[in-house]
Amino acid sequence: MSRFIKYFSFLMLFALIFIANSDSYAQSKKELEEKKKQLQKEISLTNKLLSETKKNKETTLDELVKLKSKITARQELISAINQNIRIVSKDISETQHSIAALQADLERLKSEYAKMIYYAYKNRSNFDKIMFIFSSENFNQAYKRLKYIQQYSNFRKKQAETIIKTQTELKAKIEKLNQEKQEKSALLSLEEQEKQKLAVEKTEQEATVQKLQSKEQELKTNLRSKEESARKLQKAIEKIIEEEIRKAREAAEKANKGNKNPTTNTKTSFPLTPEALKLSNSFASNKGNLPWPVAEGIITDRFGQHPHPVLTGIEINNNGIDISTVNGAIARAIFDGEVSSVAIIPGGGKVVMIRHGEYLSVYSYLNDVYVKKGDKITTKQHIGTMVNESDKSKTNIHLEIWKGMTKLNPEYWIYRK
Repeated sequence: MSRFIKYFSFLMLFALIFIANSDSYAQSKKELEEKKKQLQKEISLTNKLLSETKKNKETTLDELVKLKSKITARQELISAINQNIRIVSKDISETQHSIAALQADLERLKSEYAKMIYYAYKNRSNFDKIMFIFSSENFNQAYKRLKYIQQYSNFRKKQAETIIKTQTELKAKIEKLNQEKQEKSALLSLEEQEKQKLAVEKTEQEATVQKLQSKEQELKTNLRSKEESARKLQKAIEKIIEEEIRKAREAAEKANKGNKNPTTNTKTSFPLTPEALKLSNSFASNKGNLPWPVAEGIITDRFGQHPHPVLTGIEINNNGIDISTVNGAIARAIFDGEVSSVAIIPGGGKVVMIRHGEYLSVYSYLNDVYVKKGDKITTKQHIGTMVNESDKSKTNIHLEIWKGMTKLNPEYWIYRK
């Protein structure tokens, strides 16, 4: 009895593992399809932005950045297609094994059924069956022989049904195999097309780099100007945040009649009311799922320190991320909150800061602003339009996320398209 329980438990465990693997396998295939669609959408948008940029006859750094972004997306797309091909190849192998097993079962069933038909043919006379029953030594034996004949007849019928069922299942598996082979063929064709496009784009990238390298002095001048603007923007943002924290601390201490609130012990973070703490926790729990500050766009400059795309040996630093989008696009809030500041900063256009408890989201390079200080904001609410640099056919939004006085990488917080 204990051996049976152990065997049954093993079978149940095997079944559970198989079901879990099947679910995760199907999910992984679905996720790959979704990723492919998103990457194709990103490449399409980048092509649209590049066509706008190329209207300016001068080769620009922005053109190279967008081209690099497209190449990265194309490489990710090829990788996703390759993973899909591996999954479909595994499908084909498993289906082929299933077909082989079903064919073997069908041959065995047909062979057994043929033997039964032959036996039935040899003993087809009803008289023989009656004699077989009446030749019994007693009633009990006669009853058993009658039941045997009935069971044998039922078994023949079930055997015929099993053969039909196996044939149907085999036909379905063969159809599935043909579909999988067609899917693999289509994926291989798509992969080859994408590789050809990638080769063309890499050649274009090399030519663009060479053109830009011939304008090294101009690039260095533009870089110094950009760095100066970034420093001014940085100082202005830090000053505004420091002032916001100072005022919030004073208000909290006044509300507590001079008694220090435990949340105001540090000068680099906001004192939090229960409501602000709830909002802050909600913002933090949505890390990685926050919407983009524009409906569509591509990241053209990432957070932190990284090499200049053309000038060798030169590092550039970014306190947030820059997102390139279409002309006329509208900036939107990435989460619920309250506008803590609207300012005009040289080199940064109009800047809107929205507070989410102890977190702040900062939106720069805005032209027209639709909100004012103190406004309650909801997720995806429109806050303004972006500056369009018509001479460069360029529309960017600069997004920063702060926790008190600490800079965070916005790319980790917004949803990965």
